[in-house]
Amino acid sequence: MGIKNYIGKRVSSKKGSLEKIKVSDYMSTKLITFKPEQCVLEVMNVLIKKKISGAPVVNENNELVGIISEGDCMKQISQSRYYNQPLEDVKVEEHMAREVETIDGEMNVFDAADKFLNSRRRRFPIVKDGKLVGLISQKDVLKAALKLKGHSW
Repeated sequence: MGIKNYIGKRVSSKKGSLEKIKVSDYMSTKLITFKPEQCVLEVMNVLIKKKISGAPVVNENNELVGIISEGDCMKQISQSRYYNQPLEDVKVEEHMAREVETIDGEMNVFDAADKFLNSRRRRFPIVKDGKLVGLISQKDVLKAALKLKGHSW
């Protein structure tokens, strides 16, 4: 009696199929954003209520001017306590990160995963023609990977 093969039928992957998995297919487009003139206390309330860790900051033309995170708010809490400064007086523009790394919506989502790993960021805004059009998070990349369900990368 010979050895039986328990490996199922192998399916060849379609060449170039990963090229179609773009960041724009998995990015969030219904975004929570903040304005530079909003107070940090309001930002903290929204982050907690919406269960998010940060969000883009945009001007009146929906142009990305920064990003604010839980960490930025934590720094403000510490400074406010040290200097005895009320949080109501502190504006987003004073504590947001102004140097924001963005990615292209046409980028392959798995290339975006590499960018997440190399930059240690939790989210990347997507800008098109100078306007904020979306945001991709690490969770969005995981969703893309799960959708493939074991197909070859």
